[in-house]
Amino acid sequence: MNDFTLKSIATDLVPSNYLSVANNARVNRDRQIKVLLEKKKLPENGWDNSTIEYFVNELALMDSNNFPNRCGVGEREARVACELVRRRHYNFAHGIGRSGNLTDAQPKAAGSTILNNLTNALVLDLIRNMGVSSCKRALLVPLATGMAVMMTLVSLKAKRPNARYVLWSRIDQQSCFKSIQSAGLTPIVINTVPVEEKGDPVVGTDLDTFRDKISELGPSNVCCVLATTSCFAPRTCDNIIELARICQEQDIPHVVNNAYGLQSTYLTHQLEQAGRIGRVDAFIQSTDKNLLVPVGGAIIAGFDKTVVDHVSKLYPGRASSSQCLDVLMTLLSLGNTGYKNLVVKRKELHQYLLKQMIEVAECHGESVISGKNPISMAFTLKTFGPSQQMIGSMLHRRGVSGCRVVTGKDEKSIAGVMFKAWGAHQDDACGSYLTASAALGINVEEIDCFISKLEQVLKERRISEPS
Repeated sequence: MNDFTLKSIATDLVPSNYLSVANNARVNRDRQIKVLLEKKKLPENGWDNSTIEYFVNELALMDSNNFPNRCGVGEREARVACELVRRRHYNFAHGIGRSGNLTDAQPKAAGSTILNNLTNALVLDLIRNMGVSSCKRALLVPLATGMAVMMTLVSLKAKRPNARYVLWSRIDQQSCFKSIQSAGLTPIVINTVPVEEKGDPVVGTDLDTFRDKISELGPSNVCCVLATTSCFAPRTCDNIIELARICQEQDIPHVVNNAYGLQSTYLTHQLEQAGRIGRVDAFIQSTDKNLLVPVGGAIIAGFDKTVVDHVSKLYPGRASSSQCLDVLMTLLSLGNTGYKNLVVKRKELHQYLLKQMIEVAECHGESVISGKNPISMAFTLKTFGPSQQMIGSMLHRRGVSGCRVVTGKDEKSIAGVMFKAWGAHQDDACGSYLTASAALGINVEEIDCFISKLEQVLKERRISEPS
């Protein structure tokens, strides 16, 4: 309802003083929405569910499939057969973008267009608030991180048609490697090297080999450098600041896989510094890991609007609006304060998990390797002999997810390329270990439960080992 319809309500339906109070509540909601649409920034405090649904329903009513006088004769009229599906999507069915651009407006879907553009604006505001203040553009795509990286590489390839190589700082995660080959480019694997952080023996970026490979291949033949921030310990964040300097000096694009790094102020600071000091063309992050929504979306962001806009123009056809809807509703629910509180809590719980794991490790003559990794840590298993691999499966059977054991002996072939010591991010693994992470949304109860089960499993393996 609006002021016109409310003023026309007969007084025999409701006393005018009651109507005035109710209308004030509606006006307050409308004022919140007006401020959001004008400023296109995250509200400082999260909205209540009723206001979020009120806003989303108002947007949906602006799409042609929800017009009361609709008369569709096209091949795509946003018709939905199942009522459950229609309600699940809040009556949005046209998707976002058009055949030529992921951010183009749709004549049949004014509401969906607002939904898309507003979500991209709020995501950009969030990235800036998290520490990447120089970021100029953010694009939410309905693709997971690996496919978003691939789209970015395809975009760079179009601008450097004679360049065929991607220099990739090794991280043992399949989608990162596959994204290069899916883009029709040739990956050059740069193995990590041992470094020391906070007294821990971690592995990091081999800057010398990057320089040597660029010299060997020639800068014009390198499509880009692909680095990583967030990763499983004992690997540490790539030295993206120095890589950014190298890329600027050699005029080579630089892409950063920031998969779950948006939730870490340390990693966002590294991105900001890299963008200021050198060259970073794009950095990509997952929506499910950083925004706590279902899997299926990623954010492509950059310090140059033209780079991100070029990616948006490569997307063929329309795209699903589900990710936009999930992200918009989540950001409005949390607000700027709510998200920052989650980030602060995660940082505190990372230290709590680290302390608990160190105590368990000391009881077994083991150690915990973390270095400057702000999310993940590695628990060595050097004293457990042949039962190391069993520890992972025993934890999994007890309901522990996300914890994995790396033996340093496994090999993996991906598209004809063999990786030694798969999972260790280097050919010469420093021994067996298990990893655990304190990611956004974790709570104390989960950590305590994990530590209890870890202690139980380690004791059982000790008892079952031959003396």
